[in-house]
Amino acid sequence: MTGPAISVRVQRQDFDLAAEVAAMSEGRGDVGAIVTFSGLCRDEAGTLGALELEHYPGMAEAEIRRVCETAVVRFGLIALTAIHRHGRILPGEDIVLVVAASPHRQAAFDGANFVMDFLKTSAPFWKKEIGTDGTAGGWVSAKDADDSARDRWKKD
Repeated sequence: MTGPAISVRVQRQDFDLAAEVAAMSEGRGDVGAIVTFSGLCRDEAGTLGALELEHYPGMAEAEIRRVCETAVVRFGLIALTAIHRHGRILPGEDIVLVVAASPHRQAAFDGANFVMDFLKTSAPFWKKEIGTDGTAGGWVSAKDADDSARDRWKKD
């Protein structure tokens, strides 16, 4: 048995969910549950042609790693992967992946949920909407609901 494994990547290219899950469980007899969350780009009722995601290189990875390290300790996770894409992302394409492994299901669910709630509010990413006609829209504003989701973890 080895210690917790954390993988954090910020990348332009897509990811392979099945490969990430397989890599997490390979050779680990202590894994009893794996929970995944994959966030996709919506088309916003046919009005969105793409999202342009920008990030603060180096800082984004460091913040995601900090959140992941907190989750591993808090929920007793065995392994945790967080991948966030940047660049131009079309509706239906992947944006983010969180994969959490633990001995039991609830810790994996909670760990993945915790990471996503903090990624939405803490990681330095910015989203700009591009309309289906190619015109640049505005930057996507933070949502109060995302702050509320994050803040519920602070009460525990």
